[in-house]
Amino acid sequence: MRPNKGKGGKNRRQRKAVRTDSNRELVFRNDGTEYAQVTKLFGCCRLEAWCYDARTRICQIRGTLRWNKVWIKQGDIILIGVRDFQDSRADVIMKYSHEEAMKLKAYGELPETAKLSDSTTFAPDAKHFVVFDDISEPEDDDSDATT
Repeated sequence: MRPNKGKGGKNRRQRKAVRTDSNRELVFRNDGTEYAQVTKLFGCCRLEAWCYDARTRICQIRGTLRWNKVWIKQGDIILIGVRDFQDSRADVIMKYSHEEAMKLKAYGELPETAKLSDSTTFAPDAKHFVVFDDISEPEDDDSDATT
């Protein structure tokens, strides 16, 4: 029997093709679809999204997004397909990158009040910052020292 070299099998050697989404065509909403922003992640491929038609919906992430390992986090802009038979539920069709979301806002598809974030979920307000006082260390006086 040949000794195990510890480098892994053929799956380790095979590299996946790098996907560049920068060349992707911008998809706008149609009938039955809506833009939304992720507010809460539930797990089990479900999330809560606030739609720009002023409704909150529970959304299911499609299998193609799961298989392609598209990671969705809180604050992302997504395109959802509203169900005809259930208005409070929807399906996630695609996730927009930060650059695509900026383009949608520039085209007027997203409202001006939409908060787009690149790395943080929501920008902190100025009232949440903690201000520390400058505390200087007490000076040691040699005259007070006892010998």
